[in-house]
Amino acid sequence: MSIRTLDDLLAEGVSGRRVLVRADLNVPLDKQTGDITDDGRIRAVLPTLGALVEAGAKVVVCSHLGRPKGTPDPQFSLRPVAGRLGELLGAPVHFAEDTVGDSARSTVAGLTDGQVALLENLRFNAGETSKDEAERGAFADQLAAFGDAYVDDAFGAVHRKHASVYDVPARLPHVAGRLVLREVEVLSTLTSEPERPYVVVLGGSKVSDKLAVIEALLPTVDRLLIGGGMCFTFLKAQGLEVGTSLLEEDMVETCRNLLERSSGKIMLPVDVVVADAFAPDAAHDTVRVDGIPSHRLGLDIGPETVAGFAAALSQAKTIFWNGPMGVFEMAAFAAGTRGIAEAITEADAFSVVGGGDSAAAVRALGLDESSFNHISTGGGASLEYLEGKALPGIAALEN
Repeated sequence: MSIRTLDDLLAEGVSGRRVLVRADLNVPLDKQTGDITDDGRIRAVLPTLGALVEAGAKVVVCSHLGRPKGTPDPQFSLRPVAGRLGELLGAPVHFAEDTVGDSARSTVAGLTDGQVALLENLRFNAGETSKDEAERGAFADQLAAFGDAYVDDAFGAVHRKHASVYDVPARLPHVAGRLVLREVEVLSTLTSEPERPYVVVLGGSKVSDKLAVIEALLPTVDRLLIGGGMCFTFLKAQGLEVGTSLLEEDMVETCRNLLERSSGKIMLPVDVVVADAFAPDAAHDTVRVDGIPSHRLGLDIGPETVAGFAAALSQAKTIFWNGPMGVFEMAAFAAGTRGIAEAITEADAFSVVGGGDSAAAVRALGLDESSFNHISTGGGASLEYLEGKALPGIAALEN
């Protein structure tokens, strides 16, 4: 890639200059308390922010959170994030009550060297996500006015053609932050010449969400292990009864074709944990995949499947994992995801966790993050990168 980096910007000197940083602070919040339940994405941007603070920049951070509809919505405010970011940086973070309005202008104007401000949620402004280039460009003009230079460190948003990701870089000197650079370096090793055997584990709920990446990966991987809710559509394609499990009827024929074309690369579960209901206290037990009762639903892969998948992973030299193996948020259905995660950490392989729910599972299950070579902050972005798609945010940095 022909992309300038944060180190290039620091070498030019940023002391006293305003640096606009697009971060991905889209953290999960507790619906009752509003507390942050996983600060992984905040911690991921600290190397970039810390370097800019140490170099004396006036740092203006912007991000989205959730999916507000282009107008302010208190439940999606970044105020709690400003507090946590300040704790992690060890200095107060000045919070603007709006994104490009009076509060933002006065907050940015009041910064001194080495201080950090956080603007309110970008998606409180319709221009951020607008498909109308003029509307998006007008919002980008307002954002760009807060910076003398721009740093993109929001890998989780680089697959979006949004104002703060795609249009602002065209208006300011721009570089990739440390997180974005690391993400691209790691993912490029998976798309160029991964050390073999190369084993991919895919989970999550829907085949349709992962179809493009399955199509892209099948020719290049040595084994493709499929669990999670999406496995039931594949099992149905084999003519098996899946009960009331999650099923995409319109994808059954597609899955049948994928299995026929896979040359035996695709591994499916041989046993699953079935329950009477989608509930943490539901009665449940383990059955073979050819014995799923018609009135029950599968919520996790079974122990024999974990063992089989672990055996395949133990032979790998490169591993990519995206998507949980079951409903890991419920203790009764977390064993499959935990077992696969532990098998990946025990393998003598370069391991990449593909963001999203997989990264959340690693933290929720209390697993050692350092046991993986890389945990991506961008589920959708990492998948689109592996699909070979051009990512708007990366293209904007290359220009």
